[in-house]
Amino acid sequence: MQVKICGITSVEQGCAIAGLGATALGYICVKKSPRYISPQTIAPIVMAVSDEWPDVQHFGVFADASLLSILDIVKQVGLTTVQLHGDETAATCHLLRDALKESGLPKVKLVKAFRIQSAEDLEAVQSYEPYVDALLLDAYHPDQLGGTGKTLDWQTLQKFSPGRPWFLAGGLTPENVQTALAQISPNGIDLSSGVERSPGDKELEKVRSLFEQIKPLV
Repeated sequence: MQVKICGITSVEQGCAIAGLGATALGYICVKKSPRYISPQTIAPIVMAVSDEWPDVQHFGVFADASLLSILDIVKQVGLTTVQLHGDETAATCHLLRDALKESGLPKVKLVKAFRIQSAEDLEAVQSYEPYVDALLLDAYHPDQLGGTGKTLDWQTLQKFSPGRPWFLAGGLTPENVQTALAQISPNGIDLSSGVERSPGDKELEKVRSLFEQIKPLV
């Protein structure tokens, strides 16, 4: 199972979390987010982690950004995955996938995140599957795109069986992750606020506890 820790803001924490076992790190490229960091700050984190843990994936999280700005940041910092966390349409995902190929970045993966509020939201996910490599389900919040600490209704996801791998996000913590994974079987989990002291400042003891909790389940 993939384990993504999102909202990384420093080389030291990125390396420490990769060393604890994370398979992916996420960087927030949305300026209005409290976890935002610039491409110039992301690049040395990616470089340092890649030198020591070359298999760790590096997600850039965008929301309703232009295709050109996404491509520019991917190239600048060496991202391996683009995560779209806004109101992007399936057509936008299709255009971005083509643009990545045309820009010589065919190996960069595309993940679409959805803030789930109802069963209808889950149904809408299916139309994106042909154009993305993976899906991510997050809790709905009217003002925040993610990192809210709110959980999804895990029982409603028990029959969720998409045609693409998917990540569970939304309020996961070392304390509740076993409960979530006992009910559903995502291909990956994504944590941010659940392992933080404050936005962008990860608490390594919480990250260590997370891996202790999921070890029997993966």
